[in-house]
Amino acid sequence: MPLAPSEPVPATPAPRRSRRKEARPGELLDAALDLFVTKGYAATKVEEVARLAGVSKGTLFLYFPSKQELFQAVVRHVLSSRFAEWDLELDSYEHNTATLIHYCYEVWWQRIGSTKACGLPHLVMAEAHNFPEIAAFYRQEVVLPGNRLIERVLRRGMARGELAPIDLDYGVTLVLAPLIFCASVKSTGGICLPDPDFDIPRFLRLQADALMHGLGCKPPGAAA
Repeated sequence: MPLAPSEPVPATPAPRRSRRKEARPGELLDAALDLFVTKGYAATKVEEVARLAGVSKGTLFLYFPSKQELFQAVVRHVLSSRFAEWDLELDSYEHNTATLIHYCYEVWWQRIGSTKACGLPHLVMAEAHNFPEIAAFYRQEVVLPGNRLIERVLRRGMARGELAPIDLDYGVTLVLAPLIFCASVKSTGGICLPDPDFDIPRFLRLQADALMHGLGCKPPGAAA
């Protein structure tokens, strides 16, 4: 008597909340960034971050034992981890200083200014008085490396004879100030601007031209 074909064994459904364990830190960082720049540091609760990421508060604490450590991880994830990449780009960059400044502003807008990460400088400035520890961390991880990178750009221009000699402390601030302005404009919804359609990329292009004219280097395409 032939054996009856065996009944197929139904597959066991995966648990509803089953996910790759290694994916959770990234989800938590994305959720934390969203809440930090929307609500501020003080008003953001770790329970909200966990809920937005779809995990328990206990899971969040497995990766980030405190809100301060969570904030530090967010800053490293979206800002300070990029400086090594940018330093390498500068090492191999071949064009003149005017083109480089335009490129720096363009890359900043594409990778930082047009993203939620641009809200972090505004957050730190707004809450530095009440949370000096996060301000000190941000200075060490973002401000100082950023200043050193801009200083490299200016030193390169002077060494190539494309920039007049300049006090680097003030030169760095000249380059950096438009970025701080643009980050504040975007993170506050442009409330300080008379024109609601203010074009930030266009502003940065004009700023780069004006900056290079002032420092003695003509913008790309200008007549000799």
